[in-house]
Amino acid sequence: MAYFLGIDGGGTRTTAWLADADGNVLARTESATSNPFKVGLAAAQHEILKAFHNCLRDAGIRPAVVSKSRPRMLRAVCAGISGSGRPEVHRPLLAWMRQHIPARRHLLTTDAAIALAAAVRDKPGIVVNGGTGSFAYARDDQGRLFRAGGWGVPFDDRGSGYDLGRKAVAVALEAYDGRGPQTQLGERICRHLKLGNVTEIVSRQLASQEVAALFPLVSEAARDGDRVARRLCDEAALDLADLAAALLKRAGWMRRAIAVVITGGVFQSSELIRRGFARYMRRAAPRVRVRFLERPPVEGALWLSRNLGRRKS
Repeated sequence: MAYFLGIDGGGTRTTAWLADADGNVLARTESATSNPFKVGLAAAQHEILKAFHNCLRDAGIRPAVVSKSRPRMLRAVCAGISGSGRPEVHRPLLAWMRQHIPARRHLLTTDAAIALAAAVRDKPGIVVNGGTGSFAYARDDQGRLFRAGGWGVPFDDRGSGYDLGRKAVAVALEAYDGRGPQTQLGERICRHLKLGNVTEIVSRQLASQEVAALFPLVSEAARDGDRVARRLCDEAALDLADLAAALLKRAGWMRRAIAVVITGGVFQSSELIRRGFARYMRRAAPRVRVRFLERPPVEGALWLSRNLGRRKS
């Protein structure tokens, strides 16, 4: 028996799938985020190791079966971890994986890379993620990879849940001051966070995930006709479309019928953003095909793991 492990360490949670040599998924687990830039390297390692052990437990596999003395049992592990594209994270985290997860082969890549693998496998295409953060990732016909966005808060992640949550607070404060148009967002934020008035949020020191958790309030207000919330959603749609458009230009695909695959909670929660994104994409490149990601990113990690494990050398 041989096993393959795929791990998706996104900005919100860590998901892991364990499969056998035939591709049958034996275990699916979830735990807290393993993004080193959010929780630190030690906490990220803890969640990755927890995901591995939970998969063994749920699959009914004793740890002794998959051990350093039997490295061929776990043929390969692929972990797509947010922030792992940076050398100061990649080197120590990969070294740690090789020491603590007894596999024959190890691949540490980004959450963007596994999302792309889930979206198009090894074919050319683009994946755009609108989640807690945002990024676009592409593979061309020669297998070259391109990335746009995803540089994290506070400098980037435009169109993300964090960006929309931050903007919701900003426009609510502007409305409170009389500097901007009236909006329901201030009242909704106060109810959500149990504030007396929206100015109290300044002293709350919200974590990035808590700011991103305000995005559903924007989506709900937009559905209820709030003009300010609808404007924020339209801005997010354009920001996310700009990520894909940048990669279309770099790959020379502006006139090509290429797949642009969308994923993440922002797209899933807001029809307004989905429609706006598709509209802006058609303006930029009329032949693109926009569709939802049909597979979870962890499936891309597992696919890469199985490909890695099949290599003879």
